[in-house]
Amino acid sequence: MPQWTSTIGAGQLARLLNSGEGHQPTTGPRRQPAYRALADGIRLLVLEGRVPVAARLPAERELAGALAVSRTTVATAFEALRGDGFLESRRGSGSWTAVPPGRPLPGRALEPLPPDAAGRVIDLGCAALPAPEPWLTRAFQAALTAVAPAARTHGDFPAGLAELRQAIADRYTARGVPTMPEQIMVTTGAMGGVGAVCRLFVAHGERVAVEHPSYANVLQLLREAGARLVPVPMADGLAGWELPLWRRVLKEAAPRLAYVVADFHNPTGVLATEEQRRELVAAARAAGTLLVVDETMADLALDTEPGAPPPRPVSAFDHGGATVITVGSASKSFWAGLRIGWVRAAPEVIRSLVAARAYADLGSPVMEQLALHWLLTEGGWEEALTLRRAEIRASRDAVVAALRAHLPDWEFTVPSGGLALWVRTGGLSGSRVADVAERLGVRVPSGPRFGVDGAFEGYVRVPFTVSGPLATEAAVRLAAAARLVAEDTTPALQTPAGYTT
Repeated sequence: MPQWTSTIGAGQLARLLNSGEGHQPTTGPRRQPAYRALADGIRLLVLEGRVPVAARLPAERELAGALAVSRTTVATAFEALRGDGFLESRRGSGSWTAVPPGRPLPGRALEPLPPDAAGRVIDLGCAALPAPEPWLTRAFQAALTAVAPAARTHGDFPAGLAELRQAIADRYTARGVPTMPEQIMVTTGAMGGVGAVCRLFVAHGERVAVEHPSYANVLQLLREAGARLVPVPMADGLAGWELPLWRRVLKEAAPRLAYVVADFHNPTGVLATEEQRRELVAAARAAGTLLVVDETMADLALDTEPGAPPPRPVSAFDHGGATVITVGSASKSFWAGLRIGWVRAAPEVIRSLVAARAYADLGSPVMEQLALHWLLTEGGWEEALTLRRAEIRASRDAVVAALRAHLPDWEFTVPSGGLALWVRTGGLSGSRVADVAERLGVRVPSGPRFGVDGAFEGYVRVPFTVSGPLATEAAVRLAAAARLVAEDTTPALQTPAGYTT
């Protein structure tokens, strides 16, 4: 019986391997042998989830032809992978990818490390911060006193608690987008909202346009839904969307859906201008494309000029109400553990989403909804946000200073909000830097996680989730990883015993 569960063709594997060209080490005492470079390339693809575990690899002769190398090179690389525990083989069944015993299965999403790993690894993989206190405790204390009416019911509210839907609608109205509670569905986080929209509108094989780069977890959600991703490159620096490219893609590819982050884009930090928002909505309307707008970072403006209002929500330019679906969440603005998000859309879309929820999760937790309602209506939200912005601003400045001091060849543009830097790694492979850095005790996601088909190999994302000495230590470890990658000396490194963060 075969041990593999999927296959990868020689051409596809060659494209993934070649996506890192130009980022292989060119300095140091010697270059890697060809077989070792090939083995390391496949190992990195497995570790990042770009090649799944238990995927049957092409035959040695096929892969050699696709890569224009000798069969001996491929055979020796496969043997090295078997020795490292990343490949298994059986006569008559071929060879398939694996991970060494005891190593967690890799994924393409950005999973947070368990809290008990905090003493061993500086986790820059998850762009999230601890809960702001005392507002979290106060919110749940208020929820306990308000739960009695809901507790006398069955407890399932597929659209969300009426009072929370009203509070969220009122916030949109205050931002210049008149909204009724019938236009709101409460979800289990923003991912729950995007997933619900995806299940309703995206059939298997349907085209979905995405910014390039884009949020890794949503890209993986769309892949698993069977969507055909159509990447639209972002402009250089913090210039935002390339509107001529968007107009062409929407017209020629006619995607069913487009997913964008207008406010402090993840991972680049871009803030789209009002004119860009207006033009993108008009282009999507003309193409018949639904525009799914992720607003999870909208409250995280860090450098605001006095008297300068933020850009209006993208939905403010959807005058007919049939083009834009907005997704929001408390996770980034307040705390990721408060798993409450929402969808704002036309009432008929909300009704369809609510009806479909019977086959998903039925509803979001009542206590968390009551806690968020208290925050939004009793002033705790704005008070906590003021603290949160000051905390993120200080962390951003510390991370920027540390990177500039210890990695002066790395390039980035400092955004005016959000939670992360999009960093070009000075010509090195971001995948290799991330791999070595984790063994040195600092975890960062590499650029290809945020791209399609192996793009952005020369980048990593660095969030503003550490400050002070921890930010400096993270940069020191990243610099050590970068030196090892540049020198092409990447043994199985371990964090020194007793080294804590």
